Order: sequence, then C-alpha cells, then structure tokens
Amino acid sequence: MLLEQFDWGLDARVLQILFALGLGLVLGVAAQITRFCLRRVVSPDAADRGQAGAVWLTALAAAIAGFMVANATGLVALEGHRYLSSSVPVAAIVLGGLMFGAGMMLTRGCASRLTVLAGTGNLRAVAVLAVFAIVAHATLKGVLSPLRTAIGGLTVEMPFGTLYDVPAVPVLLSAALALVAAFVIMSTRPKALHVVLGVVIGLVPVVGWSVTSVLLFDEFDPLAVQSAAFTLPWSDTLFWTIASTAVPAGFGTGLIGGVLLGSFLSASVRGELSWQGFDAPSQMLRYAGGGVMMGFGGVLAGGCTIGAGLSGTATLSIAAFLALGSIIIGGVVAGRLPAVSARGVAAR
Repeated sequence: MLLEQFDWGLDARVLQILFALGLGLVLGVAAQITRFCLRRVVSPDAADRGQAGAVWLTALAAAIAGFMVANATGLVALEGHRYLSSSVPVAAIVLGGLMFGAGMMLTRGCASRLTVLAGTGNLRAVAVLAVFAIVAHATLKGVLSPLRTAIGGLTVEMPFGTLYDVPAVPVLLSAALALVAAFVIMSTRPKALHVVLGVVIGLVPVVGWSVTSVLLFDEFDPLAVQSAAFTLPWSDTLFWTIASTAVPAGFGTGLIGGVLLGSFLSASVRGELSWQGFDAPSQMLRYAGGGVMMGFGGVLAGGCTIGAGLSGTATLSIAAFLALGSIIIGGVVAGRLPAVSARGVAAR
C-alpha cells in the first residue's frame, strides 16, 4: 500500500527493517519499564505476579482487539499463513510449549525478557540468548531439524484454524478478555503507566502484521509476513551476524536490534544499567539448560510468549492458543519444583 503511494527510495526489505527497528524500540522501552514477562505471572515466587498478570492481560486484550479492527479495515492480510492453517501439529506445539515454559523458569525470564535484560547489561541474559539462538537455528536448519520434522509431522486436522472462522466469536472473546483485564486491573491496581504501556505492547504485534502483510508488502518481491517474535528473529539474527555478506537482514533482525536499543535507552534514563553475571558454574549450567529448552521448544511450539502468545493469539489462531496454554502449563509445573523455584535470582 505505502510502496505504491510513496517513492521511499528504498526497497521493501530495507523499509521493513527500519519499521521493525522502530517497533522494537517501542517494545524495548515499554517492556523495560513494565518488566513485561509471562514468567512473572506464572511464577509462585514473584511478589507482584498479580500486577504483572494485569499488564499481560491488558497487552493480550489490546492485541486481539487491535487485530480485529485491523482485520475489519483491511490493514492485515494473513491468507495462507501457518497460524491460520487447520492442520495443527499438536504434538510439536504441546511438547515445545511445555519445554519453553520450563526453560523460561530455569532462566528466570522468557526470550523477550532476556532480550530486554541484555540491553541493560545483564550478561546472564546475553549468554542464555546465545545458547537460545544457536539451538533454535540448529532446530530450524541444522542437526536438530530431522527431529523437529518428525515431531511436527504428527498433525491433527481441526474444523478451522482460527476463531475468526466462527461468527461472533472474535467480538465476544475480545469483549470478555477486556472485561477480565479490567477486573484484574481493579483488583491488583498496577501503575497506570504500566497499564498504558501494556496496551502499547499489545498493539506492537498488530502493527507488525499490518506492516509486513499490507503496508509494506511488495507483490513483485514478496517477503515473509511476520510480526513481533523472538525465536525465529534471534535465529535469523545469529545467522546474519556470522554470514551477513550472504544472508540479508530482515524484519526479525531489525526488531531484535530495536528491542536491545530501546531497553538500553530506557535503562540509561532510569538509572538501571547494571553489569550482572553468573554467581557460580552451577547457575550457568542451569541457565544454559533453560536456553536449550527454550530454543528447541520455541521452534517446536511455533513461537515464544510474544510470537505465539501475543502475535499469534491476536489472530485467534488455534495453534497459537495451544502454544500459549502449553507454555503457561510448563511454567506453572516447573515453577513449583523445588529445584527450579529455590535457586537463582528473580528476574528484575
């Protein structure tokens, strides 16, 4: 749409990277201020889990409502996207979601939270993200891909791939979720700024879908339709970092760069930059294990807490809801194991 109306002097890929950089910047600032992370919601040792849950529900409600409006006005076009497929790899999604949920408990933060922390000087997060990206890439295109393919081949044919195929459900679900979010906000009373930023975080995936599927979509040189996520983007960023002369950057790499920059700038202004490392080899081993589980699990599940949890569920995808539910269950179960909940330092 915008490519036809304006002569930007840049191709669609570069424009998508720039837009993704801006979106990531907004997401990084908002997530750093609110400490946005699903782990805080499901962890039994999080003192502010109620307020964290209020912000997370606000973001989810905003994502679903925002996508519904964008879909009705023609600002998104996801025809043929895997999230809308009625053929759902249930085994891979459930197993991957459970692994990702357990992994984020071991690392004291999901992939998005660790990316934000990496921008503030947390070297634990940097180390985990390196492991996470390597394992994710190995699962997508390397030595672990045959295992991924075998597990992903176990599919179940659903009557529909998205709840948008069921009349009235999108409106009713959006309204119900907004009411639940409002109730939790009234009960836990998070900071007003955090609620507003929760809305901003929820709208980031909607803008991402719109940018890649309509606003900057080039019919003559089509690029992948995608939105805010961290599993595939970190894999692509790793590959681009080591082979940039052969592999161009894309939307995901721009998003990662923006989140790192946004969290760094936010932490700088707020006086929250701080070098942090591992306290002991055993702690490093634990975090590395969590990174492996999130890398493999995130690919199997088809997304992380942002990729499936917000971007995916915004489309009312059955696969995304299944992934988010599996991540939550994996986190809840792992968080109640003594070996997981009693060690480590809670994510800031």
